[in-house]
Amino acid sequence: MISAELLKGSLKTIVLKLLREEGPMHGYAITGRVEELTSGKIKLTYGALYPILHKLESEKVLVTSSENINNRIRIYYSLTPKGESLVAEKIRELKEYIDSLQWIIEPKPGLSHA
Repeated sequence: MISAELLKGSLKTIVLKLLREEGPMHGYAITGRVEELTSGKIKLTYGALYPILHKLESEKVLVTSSENINNRIRIYYSLTPKGESLVAEKIRELKEYIDSLQWIIEPKPGLSHA
């Protein structure tokens, strides 16, 4: 399983990408989908997820809507136009970070990464 420490910096990107790909989702669906997509290697806690969701909402990247299901209010998160434009930037940033880590973890002898 991936540690919370490693996950922390990429959580925003994960949430944005999922919402772009899958449309409006509630927190429980986000955690379940991440676990499913990663074969259980990434398990989001609500303590990690909801502060990110609330921060993105305060930054006007997400909006919420609610639905009453069996007398329970379910809050759905979806991207705003600002959020839509941020997704590609965050994905590009994360890929660049992953590529850079790859050079540190498995350096290629005789090659410089310039």
